[in-house]
Amino acid sequence: MSAAIERVSEVVRAQMAELGVPGVALGVLHEGRTTTASFGVNNVEHPLPVDERTLFRVASITKTFTGTLAMRLVEQGRLDLDAPLRRYIPDLRFADPDATERATLRDCLDHYGGWTGDVFDDFGRGEDALARYVAHMAEVPQLTRLGTVWSYNNAGFSIAGRAIEVASGRPYEQALVELLLKPLGLERSFFFAEDMVTHRVAAGHTSLPEGPRVTRPWSIPRAGHPMGGLVSCVEDLLQWARFQMSDGMGLLKRATLDHAQAALKPAGAMADAIGVAWQSVDVGGARVVQHGGSWLNQLSTFRMVPEHGFAVIVLTNGHRGAELHGAVSGAALEAYLGLRSEPKPALALGEAELREYLGRYDAVLDDVELSLREGVLTLEVVRRADLLGARPRAPDPPPVRLAFEGRDQLRALDPPFKGTRGDFLRGDAGEIVWFRWGGRIHRRRG
Repeated sequence: MSAAIERVSEVVRAQMAELGVPGVALGVLHEGRTTTASFGVNNVEHPLPVDERTLFRVASITKTFTGTLAMRLVEQGRLDLDAPLRRYIPDLRFADPDATERATLRDCLDHYGGWTGDVFDDFGRGEDALARYVAHMAEVPQLTRLGTVWSYNNAGFSIAGRAIEVASGRPYEQALVELLLKPLGLERSFFFAEDMVTHRVAAGHTSLPEGPRVTRPWSIPRAGHPMGGLVSCVEDLLQWARFQMSDGMGLLKRATLDHAQAALKPAGAMADAIGVAWQSVDVGGARVVQHGGSWLNQLSTFRMVPEHGFAVIVLTNGHRGAELHGAVSGAALEAYLGLRSEPKPALALGEAELREYLGRYDAVLDDVELSLREGVLTLEVVRRADLLGARPRAPDPPPVRLAFEGRDQLRALDPPFKGTRGDFLRGDAGEIVWFRWGGRIHRRRG
């Protein structure tokens, strides 16, 4: 092993011990060569060593596949990013008539739709699951006007998946396999349990004081496949990175890949910018193109630095995996490229200024309370959604201190959210209407 991968591996081991994450798969692409390292086990109840082919649910990294598949159909003239979605889905209806008439595929793939995004209803295993999901969107509240506010939107990708079905004439999963996965040789990337049951598969875990426990259920509704259903491995994702930084391998034009990865619009507090599914941030003066994933305590990250032909992938199977993969991917960027993210200096605000921000802010997945504790603005999660009834439940996160980096812009100072950015959105009269946290807008109560 190189000295760089050894340094990164040391971070993995330390983080696993501290955070109670049972298994980690790490992959690096650098100077044309791939390196993998594996740690721990896939499942504490039936332990097998993690390796480069162990299957993890990569969750929202799936969005990069959905976006790229859409771009392939755009190149073929079967989809248009900026045409009204109703060209492809005539029966599409949103709660807001304006969104119904004007929403485009691009609005779905860049998180600017404005409708409630965390919609995880189960419409069965049939091939009509996405069609039924789209029909349900008529009942989903519109939070902001189409195209005006960035808020992480899972639902947009299931809608995009339905447009892909119509344009390709086949179920979403089949379209992805035939148009992307198979041509690229991604032979260990699956959606359905019956396809992966003969392989080594990771289970999510909840870290408890007595040790990690397997999280159940393991599944995701079929209607959620375009937003986060892919199960893959480090070996396949390294090939995905090669493709994304290649000449297109005969599947896409380089210009199309560049457009999807470009900094096309602001991306709220979650990243600096958004392209077509891909997010980007500045790290030490270099542009990092990335996406993460989280579903039922399997958390992952995929980060590329195209100008250096570099990629790092970290797959984890514990509920504090985001802390681990953030530390590990950051260590990899520094060890291989000398890139390091430096936080902005904190602003000193007095209690009188901080009081404007106090109160409760509500969203689908969680509600948060902002309060003053010893003169410091502090965030506490006061309600979390019981997503699919997952058990055992993870302990509620402790309160974390917040520091302002600019007007209405802040970051968390403490684990488990250390480094997470948030911001406040104001109405026409200057009043605070939303707090954007975890990429989602939270409405101010009262």
